[in-house]
Amino acid sequence: MNKDKRILPIIVLVLVLLIGGAGFLYGRLSSGYSPQQLQIQGNGQVPAASSQAEPEESSPAEDGSSEVASSGEEETETVMAPDFTVYDAEGNSVKLSDYFGKPIVLNFWASWCGPCQSEMPDFNEAYLKLGEDVQFLMVNMTDGSRETVDAASEFVAGEGYSFPVFYDTDMDAAVTYSVYSLPSTYFIGADGSAVAKATGAIDAEILQSGIDMIYAGE
Repeated sequence: MNKDKRILPIIVLVLVLLIGGAGFLYGRLSSGYSPQQLQIQGNGQVPAASSQAEPEESSPAEDGSSEVASSGEEETETVMAPDFTVYDAEGNSVKLSDYFGKPIVLNFWASWCGPCQSEMPDFNEAYLKLGEDVQFLMVNMTDGSRETVDAASEFVAGEGYSFPVFYDTDMDAAVTYSVYSLPSTYFIGADGSAVAKATGAIDAEILQSGIDMIYAGE
């Protein structure tokens, strides 16, 4: 009996520690939407084309980024951002490569996505400030059912945003960049190199950090 009495408190303590640890881990994984830091691109495989699945809101996802060791030093391999075709508000087709020559902020979003909505004021403010020097490509995941051109256009107009919006009606961009989580943001150099990526909603500070990686300013 005494032995049982001694074991019971130990079992209770272990359960408390397990529950507390699980709660702490869940809090770390689910707190907010912003990543702690931008994920540097550079393994020759980011992003990789694959079959398309309907994107989810702010699901944590590994970007596969890594650094290549050479001669005892870590170096980041240059990776070119894959090209794709989307459409502007008038239905004209445009390619990502059309905008090479200036740094590019590429954002994948949808009007039904709450985290996408939360970060858009910061994107619009950055566009108003840097739009002449940095290309902002806000690519809408226009699947024709959950998201339509009309719904996305009405949302942007209603919010009064000025940044350029493009519609991925063929899902070419989504497939090319394996977009399973919204929002997702890529920072692309003027030469077309994929520099950094952020999965989930980002705030003004992280957005500016990404821009600083691709644009030195005057």
